[in-house]
Amino acid sequence: MQRFGMVIRVKPEKLDEYKRLHAAAWPGVLKTISESNIHNYSIYLKDGFLFSYFEYHGQDYAADMAKMAADPVTQEWWKLTDPCQEPLPTRKEGEWWASMEEVFHTD
Repeated sequence: MQRFGMVIRVKPEKLDEYKRLHAAAWPGVLKTISESNIHNYSIYLKDGFLFSYFEYHGQDYAADMAKMAADPVTQEWWKLTDPCQEPLPTRKEGEWWASMEEVFHTD
């Protein structure tokens, strides 16, 4: 299992829309997340930043993320959620949400 933390800005004028969308996340999107071996997925908000945490339980993260990106329902969901977000300028090439370095963990 791998843990992931990621961060992105939320556009202030889109915050209510983003919260509304996630309060009623589409079943097809949730199914794809699960089928992509992502578990224990949460998104937090602080001072205009969204922080996501999830655990990946698969064997090929890149392949599972490609499968998720190819899903038509997920693509429609992202058409609604992406305009609410503003990627960090320091993100890596090809990232939307910026990956974060884990500096501490305990069970």
